Amino acid sequence: MLNIVLFGPPGAGKGTQAEKLQKKYGILHLSTGEVIRDEMSRGTELGKQAARQMEGGKLASDELVLGIIEKYIEEHKSAPGVIFDGFPRTLPQAEAFDKMLAQKGTGVTIMLALEVPEKVVIDRILTRGKTSGRADDQNIDTIKNRIEVYEKQTAVVADFYKKEGKFRAVDGVGTIDEIFGRLCEAIDALR
Repeated sequence: MLNIVLFGPPGAGKGTQAEKLQKKYGILHLSTGEVIRDEMSRGTELGKQAARQMEGGKLASDELVLGIIEKYIEEHKSAPGVIFDGFPRTLPQAEAFDKMLAQKGTGVTIMLALEVPEKVVIDRILTRGKTSGRADDQNIDTIKNRIEVYEKQTAVVADFYKKEGKFRAVDGVGTIDEIFGRLCEAIDALR
């Protein structure tokens, strides 16, 4: 099973690259952000809980996100692999995720970390906000808060996977195809 953690700050291009990787390698793409936004738009109890937690750019709780991930994994047991886009975001999530996968007889194959300078990230998110209509992508204070939360809480997850020998840094600046090529090189080197 090819389980990829696609990692990087908000606006690094994880969603765009995950779609391309999904097509090339025939594996599933789980975007926790999309799943949570879908729950919020449908007004489900999970969505209401997530909306309350995420006000002002904060992250959803570990418990909430882990529940979503475990449900997804159970529903897709026979998949050849999964790209986890935007997960795990905290050290406790990474530790719990590894235990959960081990109980299911699998694990993370590789963490691919898209490295993008903050100014580029902010510009990308503002541009995405104009086309997507997402309010959280149009407010500079919310964007900066998301980046700050990422740097304080999420960046440490990379260290967790570095210790396991599963971390690969990938230059996330360039054309979509250039970045995709770099990601594929890292995955193909595993085979």
